[in-house]
Amino acid sequence: MLIWINGPFGGGKTATAFDLQRRLAGSVVCDPEHLGFGLHRMLPPRLRTDFQDLPVWRAGVHDVLDLAAREHKGPIIVPMTVTNPQYLAETVGRLREDGHDVRHFSLLAERATVLRRLNRRGFGFGLKREQWAVDRLDECLSRLRGEAFGTHIHTDGHSVAHVADTIARDAGLAIAPNTDGALRAQWRLYRTSLRHIRAD
Repeated sequence: MLIWINGPFGGGKTATAFDLQRRLAGSVVCDPEHLGFGLHRMLPPRLRTDFQDLPVWRAGVHDVLDLAAREHKGPIIVPMTVTNPQYLAETVGRLREDGHDVRHFSLLAERATVLRRLNRRGFGFGLKREQWAVDRLDECLSRLRGEAFGTHIHTDGHSVAHVADTIARDAGLAIAPNTDGALRAQWRLYRTSLRHIRAD
């Protein structure tokens, strides 16, 4: 099973993905951003636009996830914001056409909630460091509310563990109980954010 976790930038996709991975036996996280940033490093600076606009990225995401799903026996968790319906068809849609069981979830929240999360993710630099995400927030939230964007999960007022439980339950997967207290949960959240800081 492929579990595609969509949502606005800063909406909690990566934190939820790694909480699921921690609590779902045999699961792995496959992050399409790695492919995108790898393509950026290979391209001349003037060509480093939004990597989702590159057909090779969309084809590569399909091919890598197709390979992973065929060779790996456990759940494959994919945290990735995709709001263009055509791009979604070329990734999620093609994987389904290939016969893969793809469960698509979109994490939604009020604008103010996402801004608070982005601010916290800024590690003291606030929203200034997250301007790219802020500039795309309204469009992301608007598009992701559409029917094409999977099962909607409203995350306002809910913990990462609660959102992970909701996804696992909807997908019919047996998830280990969350035993983290508030401090440990916060520590995991900051550790995940630190591990995914981009320098390029």
